[in-house]
Amino acid sequence: MSGRIYLDNSATTPIAPEVLEAMLPHLREEFGNPSSLHTPGQIARAAIDRAREEIAGTLDVSPSEIVFTGGATEANNLAIKGLAFSQETKRHLVTSRVEHPAVLRTCEWLAQRGYDLTVLDVDATGRVDPQDLRGAIRDETFLVSIMAGNNEIGTLEPIATLAEICAERGVAFHTDAVQAYGKVPLALEGVSLLSASAHKLHGPKGVGFLYVRRGTTLTPILHGGGHERGLRSGTENTAGIVGLGRAAALAFGELDTVPARMRRLRERLISAVMQIPATRLNGHRTESLPHIANFSFQGIEGESLIMRLDERGIAASTGSACSSPDLEPSHVLLAIGVPLSMAHGSLRISTGRQTTPEEIERLIQALPPVVDELRAISPFKVGDPACTPKR
Repeated sequence: MSGRIYLDNSATTPIAPEVLEAMLPHLREEFGNPSSLHTPGQIARAAIDRAREEIAGTLDVSPSEIVFTGGATEANNLAIKGLAFSQETKRHLVTSRVEHPAVLRTCEWLAQRGYDLTVLDVDATGRVDPQDLRGAIRDETFLVSIMAGNNEIGTLEPIATLAEICAERGVAFHTDAVQAYGKVPLALEGVSLLSASAHKLHGPKGVGFLYVRRGTTLTPILHGGGHERGLRSGTENTAGIVGLGRAAALAFGELDTVPARMRRLRERLISAVMQIPATRLNGHRTESLPHIANFSFQGIEGESLIMRLDERGIAASTGSACSSPDLEPSHVLLAIGVPLSMAHGSLRISTGRQTTPEEIERLIQALPPVVDELRAISPFKVGDPACTPKR
């Protein structure tokens, strides 16, 4: 079997050929600064305007509500800090325990500076209970930030319900939609702010956008020439923005076909992997993003599993960032109640538009013997009653 298999698309995706083709002119001959008044500058400005319109069209919003950023981390920071800094009296915000660090650490940064932060628990599948949110909102709450779909376990949050609760209370609602944008339909009713990234969508790295609903006031966190309606100063990355626009249009043009194919691959993978003894599926079986499946295997260490798969030409990732028992595993897995012995042995598989059924079958064939090999040399005993996996 020749050729490597890439199954880490939640980390980043290969640039689609159509996206690269759209970008190339702006990396070569069409290099003008979009703020310049001469013809090269205006060509760049027109390209950015077209990309803004493409992205706005995917969300059925106004182009003026799309703010380009250097990626989703910056978009999340602009949404959360920008809204916080625009408040004169309200100092309370709400998020969840399973957020991406770009949201969770930003909220914690505000908490260290005097803001009041509520971090909501989730259930065993990673979902926020809308009643918990309802009870957490106060008169001084200015923001709720809950992701659309989890980057580690794939669980979809009840965004429409959560946003409705916030709208009822007059509270801004932000969602990190990095993994969901272009994979599942997104209803923006009640959503004030939404973050997305190009490189999770077969676009280039280093570019993203923030949807800012008209009437939502943000204080910029970058100051300079006043680009992007004064919300994000800095000369625009024309090629990257063009790539983002093309990637978005491509993804939404395939929204009825590619995600369905990904979901079939996910279901085939889950059915096969759950035949391995002492294995746990992390996240929701059905209320999930179509391209992410996360498993924990008792008695093995996640990084060793990734290395063994890599030796066999398969690129995947682990939800555990640990290399020794002294380091904490994924905060997401801990939040959903995965026992420590299994949280250390997690595997995340994430497909892309290029993933084939044959590649999934290769993984299915390779995984059981790798798990057996690692368990044979593991100091941990499979079957410990304290760590019985949930099936």
